[in-house]
Amino acid sequence: MVIGGGGHYPVGDSHSLGIGPVYFMGMHVLLAEDDRQLQRQLAEQLTQFGHQVETADDGLGALAIIGQKAFDIVILDWMMPGVDGITVLRQLREGGMNVPVLMLTALGQVFDKVEGFDAGADDYVVKPVDPLELNARVNALVRARRTTDQPSDTVSAGDITISPSRLRAWRNGRPLNLSQTEFKLLLELARNAGTIVTRPMLIERIWGLDFMPTTNLVDAHIRHLRVKLTEHGDDPISTQRGMGYLLRA
Repeated sequence: MVIGGGGHYPVGDSHSLGIGPVYFMGMHVLLAEDDRQLQRQLAEQLTQFGHQVETADDGLGALAIIGQKAFDIVILDWMMPGVDGITVLRQLREGGMNVPVLMLTALGQVFDKVEGFDAGADDYVVKPVDPLELNARVNALVRARRTTDQPSDTVSAGDITISPSRLRAWRNGRPLNLSQTEFKLLLELARNAGTIVTRPMLIERIWGLDFMPTTNLVDAHIRHLRVKLTEHGDDPISTQRGMGYLLRA
């Protein structure tokens, strides 16, 4: 089943999602989930963010659709009857497909992250799924893959240029004196410029934690990063209350 359409879309006054007019990247998404109610709910939520969503009820259905069409990202439920998500993932990678894959796993379910990542998973989300978190991770994975596929070493966002291999960053051509953590934060935000990066995503990708610390760890480092960025211009980082941060593209 196909729901929605692609492109760059503003989510006007999306009261059902509790957000204002924020722009999101429209992706062609395959969602494989055997729980029909959850499948419909997630598909509708992703569609509200401007994505075109196709659905499959099990692993075999997902493989059949993938064999016929190209997708920007595939979302797989870990536990599906018959052919489960990890088996689908392994078959995709063995077949040479490098499409980003995000795994869904139930709260309390034994999820071997090492097994999932070794099989080729790019990320995972624990149920119950927050639609804002899911959309943010979808956007981040696709943007990161597109950045990785580019031959240039540099990552750019507006007047900010970053060289990951040289561990250096500039704004308006002027070098930024960043700590290692500040550099990692700026790089993660730049790779996802124009889209929201949530605090849990930053905690996981910068500090390697899969839980939210009780301190305002992210906010404190963002404040330090802002001070250094505004030495050479206005503040390019927008705080999305209750969600995370967005770096102006």
